[in-house]
Amino acid sequence: MKARSQELADKSIAAMVSAIEVYNKPDFKYREETFSILAINAWELLLKAKWLKDNNNKVRSLYVTEKRMRPNGKPYKHAKVKMTGSGNPFTHSLDYLAKRMAEKKTLADGAHKNIIALCEIRDSSVHFYNKSALFAVRLQEVGSASVRNYAKAAQSWFSIDFAQYNFYLMPLAFVKNQQPAEALLLSKEEKNVAYFISSLEAANDPKADYAVSVNVELKFLKSKADDAIKVQVTNDPGAPKVQLTEEHLKDKYPLNYAALNKACAARYCDFLQNQKYHDLRKPLKADKRYCHVKKLDPDNPKSAKQEWYSQAVFNVLDKYYTVKG
Repeated sequence: MKARSQELADKSIAAMVSAIEVYNKPDFKYREETFSILAINAWELLLKAKWLKDNNNKVRSLYVTEKRMRPNGKPYKHAKVKMTGSGNPFTHSLDYLAKRMAEKKTLADGAHKNIIALCEIRDSSVHFYNKSALFAVRLQEVGSASVRNYAKAAQSWFSIDFAQYNFYLMPLAFVKNQQPAEALLLSKEEKNVAYFISSLEAANDPKADYAVSVNVELKFLKSKADDAIKVQVTNDPGAPKVQLTEEHLKDKYPLNYAALNKACAARYCDFLQNQKYHDLRKPLKADKRYCHVKKLDPDNPKSAKQEWYSQAVFNVLDKYYTVKG
């Protein structure tokens, strides 16, 4: 038999898959609202599963207790489990579990604030009708981060393999024509929700594994079909010329010298910034696959230069250093 925690984890995944399926339906009139409700249900079940796992699967650890008075007016020695109207035990809420787990560092701060934002969207969905397209945009930003956070937490806590699921939200540009958010008229309530989420986003750490929200961008690029022209970065003077913009270069070569050193120290357990490292790195500077040397003043032939490295350098360095973990 499965442990109670694993049973809750399985139900949680079913809820999140349902949320994603609803969101990605081509014609669904209550898309954002239904997603937020189901996604929150998935999070609550997942946190309850983790809570049970950390408390030896004792279901009583999930029950809300309260002090009761005897008929003679004196309190009982031990707190009693609080009951619902039907006589079933009250269980701790998502808010309570998320707060407690965040305090214990079991739940990352970014994931905790993302849940708070998702709950605010859910509450606004239940209590009033959201007419503006901005609501859809903010839900996708918060929802995409929530799906990502959820998958990482479930994999970390229960070793769940998500390869069998299509765990993504369809970009809004495929779902419907989207107006620019800046041009939309918002009700007072909708503005309150937008400002509240923006205040939570201050906790976003670009280097953290968990996020309050993420930017979702859709770019239409030329086909990579078999008959498309294939290009790669090379030193071959006879190769076709392709011009890269400054934005493309930053994407291709994100690491300056200091950032590369820091990344190596974080990646390898036996890394030292010594002569061995410099001997390995210097030949890479001449290869466009690994390094782009940029002049700080392009119009000055004697300008100082700065090295920018691509992630491909690790394909080389991994052969000489031991990757952590």
